[in-house]
Amino acid sequence: MKAEHNSHSLFYRAPFGALCCCAKTDLKLALDTQEWPKSVSLEYTIDSEHFSKPMHYHSKMLDSYIFQVALTMPQNPCILFYYFKIEYDDHTLYYGNNHSRFGGNGELYKDTPTPYQITVYDKSFKTPDWLKKGVMYQIFVDRFKKSDAYDNKNLRSDIIFRTWGETPYYKKEQFGGEYLANDFFGGSLTGVIEKLDYLADLGITIIYLNPIFEAYSNHKYDTGDYEKIDKMFGDEEIFKKLCQKADTLGIKIILDGVFNHTGSDSKYFNKKGKYNSVGAYQSIDSVYFDWYNFSSYPDKYDCWWGIDTLCSVNENTPSYTNYILTGENSIIKRYLRLGAGGWRLDVADELPSKFLSALRREVKATDKNSAIIGEVWEDASNKVSYGELRKYLCGHQLDSVMNYPLRAALLDYILCNIDAKTFNSRLYSLYENYPKEAFMASMNFLSSHDTERVLTRLANITMPLTKDEQAHFRLDNKQKSLATKRLRLAYTLLMCLPGTPCVFYGDELGTEGFGDPFCRSCFDETKTGNDINLFFKNIISLRKNSSALVFGDFEFVYGSAQVCAFIRISDDDFKLMVVNTHETHDHYAPIELGRFGMHELANHEEYHKSENGRFILHIEPMSIKIYDVKTAYTKEKSNE
Repeated sequence: MKAEHNSHSLFYRAPFGALCCCAKTDLKLALDTQEWPKSVSLEYTIDSEHFSKPMHYHSKMLDSYIFQVALTMPQNPCILFYYFKIEYDDHTLYYGNNHSRFGGNGELYKDTPTPYQITVYDKSFKTPDWLKKGVMYQIFVDRFKKSDAYDNKNLRSDIIFRTWGETPYYKKEQFGGEYLANDFFGGSLTGVIEKLDYLADLGITIIYLNPIFEAYSNHKYDTGDYEKIDKMFGDEEIFKKLCQKADTLGIKIILDGVFNHTGSDSKYFNKKGKYNSVGAYQSIDSVYFDWYNFSSYPDKYDCWWGIDTLCSVNENTPSYTNYILTGENSIIKRYLRLGAGGWRLDVADELPSKFLSALRREVKATDKNSAIIGEVWEDASNKVSYGELRKYLCGHQLDSVMNYPLRAALLDYILCNIDAKTFNSRLYSLYENYPKEAFMASMNFLSSHDTERVLTRLANITMPLTKDEQAHFRLDNKQKSLATKRLRLAYTLLMCLPGTPCVFYGDELGTEGFGDPFCRSCFDETKTGNDINLFFKNIISLRKNSSALVFGDFEFVYGSAQVCAFIRISDDDFKLMVVNTHETHDHYAPIELGRFGMHELANHEEYHKSENGRFILHIEPMSIKIYDVKTAYTKEKSNE
């Protein structure tokens, strides 16, 4: 017995992808079967409530019977899951999503199947255009730029001040017996200000800063005082100056909001008694006591992933919510008013839904054009956290998320761990599940402070290395040459795919490094202007000057072996990208573009014309070709 439903095909599911509440057009679903059934029904759930709706015979096509059903979208945002039930006289089968949950063609099951998904979002959901069209640059402040105009070397006696360019400390012996992450290199916000012209020239329009609030460590995820900029980085006036100068260059500043936990060494917990406050650790009468959970007061308390310097917070405690979100001069409002353009939320999947909804309400009331980006490592449209199916992207919480699934798919594809069709499936699954506003604003990245540098990752070092070996490892010429070719492919793809591309500081110079702390090395000024730096400037310019690459819809048009091709389409701009990630094999790709009215392709080196829109395009190993497309549509527009 055979059956088919393809959620990526408008024949089987229309409209495609996520839908808004009370959509004017009903969703139409179809299923075809090769044997005549007794009945076919659509089975679906909304917020754990199950529904069933009979499907009606529509027509016969070749050897298949087509059954259809129309479904009106719910009135409230939700995640709707569906599958099909096919009953025969003597047995029942079910048709659902494939086991990978990537959508597209599904599978038959003998019992309750893996369901398909429809994200139903609020019709008013809108993300900032500046975020969707931007190019982001992530900065780990201590390692980006020292400034002679801001001397921070003697501001603290409890840190280890390092020489710029040395390897970050990575073992407890280097800190005196306990891993403290208190080695500093001297980067500051003044240094960031001094590099703004460089970033603007590179094409950057958004800067995402790792935490800058007062904290003991160099990474600042152990917040000591949200109300103060860490003195190693600057102060409030310097931050305002940064935002003001960035604004004159068309650059927005996004801050890192660490609201799931505070430092144990903070004015709120005050375990070491360094702050002039009564912290929760010191007294049950502390105004901050209800922020934390103690199992045995005061030394046993909830902490993030068991790290006792990161004390977990009860985010929904009224006094905490008021302090961070809802108060007249709350933390999120305060820094937006000082000039920040939005927030990236650390471990967003550990923040309660109620807290996130309140955060969105308060942020958008303060500045409706500000951005909210969440750290979620999985598909954020169906993430289950603490037993709850989260609704991050339904319009009432986040604008977008860090696109870890895209990063994983891109690296797997570039390294030939997956073929083009699998890459297509993994990316299309996100396209299907995310509302377009969120998908086009997704933070697409290849390196970050939490991952190895993409150049090192693309060298594909397979042997296990100890921390000592990682600290001293450098790519040899052969490894670096291959990794650099792959890096060019990966970042070109990143600039051409939907979403907001993000460059981790130093990637544009070819910086190497394994995971934390080696990915957090110092920015090397001597490498600015090198070939990789020039390549980044060119591909960023390509994206910024193409409305198709910024806002355009996209569709895969070819996938075989390691070669894929996709188009990006806007009203006045059309691009075709053909990619081959194989190291040695070239390929001739037959690509059908007639259905789009595309009959001419051109780039700086090639011109192709086809009356029927069928092209055979040659693509060399480890290369990408980008074509401008001329269509009947553009010719009609030019004659108007």
